Amino acid sequence: MTVTTEAEASDWLKTTLGIDPDVLSRLDQLAALLLEENARQNLVAQGTLLHVWQRHIVDSAQLLHVPRKTLPGGEWLDLGTGAGFPGLVIAALQPERQVTVVDSRRLRTDWLSRAASALSLDNVRVIHGRVEELETQVYSVISARAFAPLEKLLTVSARFSTPDTLWLLPKGAGAPHELAMLSESWRHTFHVEQSLTDPAAGIIVGSLLGTPRPKGTRR
Repeated sequence: MTVTTEAEASDWLKTTLGIDPDVLSRLDQLAALLLEENARQNLVAQGTLLHVWQRHIVDSAQLLHVPRKTLPGGEWLDLGTGAGFPGLVIAALQPERQVTVVDSRRLRTDWLSRAASALSLDNVRVIHGRVEELETQVYSVISARAFAPLEKLLTVSARFSTPDTLWLLPKGAGAPHELAMLSESWRHTFHVEQSLTDPAAGIIVGSLLGTPRPKGTRR
């Protein structure tokens, strides 16, 4: 199935994820806040605003449905969250889960804090800063939506994971290529799942089993 319209997006949220009217209303409020703020700062591409439920909300929500194994509980880390996708959507859909969203741009994080407050998302922690500067902490789930090429992303953020951490990385049409180009020194279980909102796009899903050994060391 591919979600191609706003009506299909709303339908999918109700039938597949089974979200209740209160959560749907909260997501509707998020969409309204995004439209308002996008007039002040370029949070998302202007052309996607006509399809905000498909391109941003369901595109984020599908990460709860895509893994072939059960999604682990525990804290979720969303790197380079930008406009809060998928972080704010995940937090709205799973209020029992702590979600940490990170972005290096002050205007973005200021807005994320205001949006989380407006939506009463007490489970959201907003961090302004570069990934390289974050305090090391292990997370259960790590997401990054078009944040950085896979090799660089893993290099700067592998320290936040263990083999039990699930990575969910929307990568667009380049997902298979990025995975194929990943250095063989990374030990992982990554594979590519097709995106629900774009048949040409892929999501890299899996776990990181180990970091590359320095050159010259024996296995």
